Amino acid sequence: MSKPIQFTKEERTAISGRIRDFFARELDQDISQLQAEMVLDFFGGQIGGWFYNRGLADAQAVVAAKAEDIADAIYALQRNQPPLR
Repeated sequence: MSKPIQFTKEERTAISGRIRDFFARELDQDISQLQAEMVLDFFGGQIGGWFYNRGLADAQAVVAAKAEDIADAIYALQRNQPPLR
């Protein structure tokens, strides 16, 4: 089983602040810090894995592309050899 994503206290405060701003601006609702953290926990539990896995897939694609670049660079270093007799 995977470990849940943990945020520092500072990160939770910053994220919750953005949630509160969104609710106030877009939904014309004032919510408390606790309510914002509950929204964070709910959406993190429901869809956080999707975002996390997308990030891993993107990182894996970058690593694969770099590995291919390295393989090409190594191939370019090969030297011609006279045929074996």
